[in-house]
Amino acid sequence: MAREFTRVGVVGLGTMGAGIVEVFARNGLDVTAVEISEAALERGRVTLTGSTDRAVAKGKLAEAERDALLARVDFRVGLDALHDVDLVIEAVPEHLDLKQRIFAELDRVCKPEAILATNTSSLSVTEISVATSRPNQVIGIHFFNPAPVMKLVEVVRTVVTSADVVADVEALCERLGKVDVTISDRAGFIANALLFGYLNHAVGMFEARYATREDIDAAMKLGCGLPMGPLALMDLIGLDTAYEILDTMYRRGGRDRRHAPAPLLKQMVTAGLLGRKSGRGFYTYERPGSPKVVPDEYTPPAGDAALADGARAIAKVGVVGSGTMATGIIEVFAKAGYEVISVTRGAEKSAKVCEAVKTSLNKGVVRGKLSETDRDAALGRITWSATLDHLADVDLVVEAVIEELSVKKALFASLDEICKPGVVLATTTSSLPVIDVAMATQRPADVIGLHFFNPAPIMPLVEIVRTIRTSAETSATARAVCATLDKTGVVCGDRSGFIVNALLFPYLNDAVRMLEASYSTADDIDYAMKLGCGYPMGPFELLDVVGLDVSLAIQRELYLELREPGFAPAPLLEHLVTAGYLGRKSGRGFRDHTRR
Repeated sequence: MAREFTRVGVVGLGTMGAGIVEVFARNGLDVTAVEISEAALERGRVTLTGSTDRAVAKGKLAEAERDALLARVDFRVGLDALHDVDLVIEAVPEHLDLKQRIFAELDRVCKPEAILATNTSSLSVTEISVATSRPNQVIGIHFFNPAPVMKLVEVVRTVVTSADVVADVEALCERLGKVDVTISDRAGFIANALLFGYLNHAVGMFEARYATREDIDAAMKLGCGLPMGPLALMDLIGLDTAYEILDTMYRRGGRDRRHAPAPLLKQMVTAGLLGRKSGRGFYTYERPGSPKVVPDEYTPPAGDAALADGARAIAKVGVVGSGTMATGIIEVFAKAGYEVISVTRGAEKSAKVCEAVKTSLNKGVVRGKLSETDRDAALGRITWSATLDHLADVDLVVEAVIEELSVKKALFASLDEICKPGVVLATTTSSLPVIDVAMATQRPADVIGLHFFNPAPIMPLVEIVRTIRTSAETSATARAVCATLDKTGVVCGDRSGFIVNALLFPYLNDAVRMLEASYSTADDIDYAMKLGCGYPMGPFELLDVVGLDVSLAIQRELYLELREPGFAPAPLLEHLVTAGYLGRKSGRGFRDHTRR
C-alpha cells in the first residue's frame, strides 16, 4: 500500500517551482517552500499569489479555497527547513553541479525515509542521485509548465530506484489529479526527446532562410493543429533553456545531430535574445515577460496591397483531377467567386466529381455554413469538361492528379502547349520536386507549388512552393489568390516535405524509434505529447490516421534528399508496412482498429 504524504517540500520558487507548490497545496498537502534568499522567496510568494488570484478572477477557484491553499504553504529560506518533509522536489535551473550540491545537502537534512525528487527535464536523474547516500530513494518527477494546468507528469526511475518509491510517487500523482507515465532515465525522457528535435529542426529551417518565422509558425499551427508554432514556443520556453536541454540531450543521447543545437540558437543566447523573458527572441515583445508580440525590423508587410503587389489578375481557374483533393479545390475556388473549369479524364469521372462537389456544398447548407443562394451561385460558376483544350483561356491551372512524377510532367507539358502565355501553372504535390514538374514546360517561371491540405474546403493552410526558376510575379499571384480564398499562404523553397511534412514526419519517426527501443508504450508516448505538449493527437494516433505507408514514403523522401542519418526511416515502421499494417485503412497499425 502506498505511503500517505502529509508534508512535502519544494526547492526553487521560479515559475515551475511556484506552480508545483500550488499543485500540492491545492490538493490538501502542507508544503514547505524553500528559496536561497528572502528576495527570491518573496518573488516566489508573488508568483504563487498572482497565479491563485487569477484563478479566482476566472472563477476556477473560490476565495476561501485560495486562502486555505495559501495557508498550507510555509515559505522558508534555507534547506534546513525541510527536515520533516516526506518528499522534497527540486525545481532549480538545469545545471548538474547545482542539483548535485542541493541533493547532497538534502541527503544530510531530510529524514532517512524521505523521498528526494528532481523536476529536471533533461539531466540524468542517476547522476543527480549518486550525490546522495540514498540513490534508491531518488526519483524524477517532471511536471510540465504551467504545472497547475498541465495534466502530465513524467515519473523517471533510475536503475536503482526502489519499486516502492515508484509506486508511492505514482499514487501521489493520482492524488494530484495528474496522468503519470513511468519511464527509465534517458536523455529528454519522452516529451522533450520528441519535442526538442522538432523545435531544433524548425530553428535550422529559419536559420537557412527557407521560410520566415511567421510562415513556419503558421504552417505548424494551421497544418497540424498545434497550439503554438515552434519558434514562438521556443521564445516561451526560453532560448537559453532550450539550448541547455538540446545540448544535454545531444551529449547524453548518443550525439544525434537532430539534437545538436542549431548555431543560430547559441548566437541568440550569447546575444541575450532569450525569448519572452528578455523581451526579444525570434520575435520582439512589448516588454520582458510580456506575451504580446510587437512589429520589428523582420516583420513582413501586411494587408491585401502587400499580398497583391505585382500579382496578375486571376478570374478563371482550371482544376485538373478527379480525386478528393481536386474536388475540394474546385469547391474552394467556386465559393470564392472564381469561374472554374473542372477537367477530368472521361465523362464518367466528370459526373462523379460534379456529384461530390454538389454533396459537399449541400452539407454546407445543412450545417448553416452556406446559404442556398451561395450554393447555387458556386455551382453556376463551374464548367465540367473531359478535355484539357478547355483550359486555353484560363488564368490559373491547379493540377491535383496522382502523385507520380511522370504523370505530372506529361500533364504540365500538355498544359504548356494549350495554355496562353502568362498563365500560372500550379501543382498540388505534397512530396515531389516542383522544379522537376516546372522543367517539363518551356515556362518554368510561371510554375509554382500550391500544396492544399485535405480537406481543402476546411483546412486554412496552403504551402506556396517557389522553385529557383519561379518568378516574383508568379509568387505574388499565388499569395494574392490564397488571400482571396481566405487561406493562409506560407511561402517556402522547393525542398522535400516543404514546411509541414519536413517538420512533422521526422518527429513521428522519432516516436517510432522510441517505441522500437522499448523505452515506453505507444499509449504513454501519445499521452506524453497530448497532455505534456498540448498536441491534438499523439504520434501513434496520427500515424494510424495518416497511414503508415504514407509516412514511410515521406520519410524516405526526406532521408534521400537531406541524407541526415537521424531521418532514416525507423526499421519498425518499414517492417509494419511490409506486413500490411497500414493504420486505420487496413484495420491494423500501431493499434487494432478492427474492433472499433
